[in-house]
Amino acid sequence: MENQFGVTGFIFNNDHQWEKFGEGIRRKILGYEKNIMLVAVEFKKDAAANIHKHPHTQISHIVRGSFEVTINDEKRIMKAGDVFLVLPNLDHGVTALEESMLVDVFTPYREDFV
Repeated sequence: MENQFGVTGFIFNNDHQWEKFGEGIRRKILGYEKNIMLVAVEFKKDAAANIHKHPHTQISHIVRGSFEVTINDEKRIMKAGDVFLVLPNLDHGVTALEESMLVDVFTPYREDFV
């Protein structure tokens, strides 16, 4: 089901296409409405989402692989099953240490992604 903000209701993975999101990175926006967005992101080894910030709260679940995660100059190695939370306007980024995938949840939704 689609509303003015995007896809809601029952959402099937195969109904959505991957899109390139940088060198060695692709993403798939699965569902969103004005208050929340769910995005799957796959990384090739050594691909990076460079340090950036945005006004959204973000929580990310690492589905497979591992990353070096940076939040406000603090770096940690995180692996499948781990989660990190980024508050609005904090510098953050990730580098994939192997072929990896994470799922991001943003609130509110990322208008710049659609």
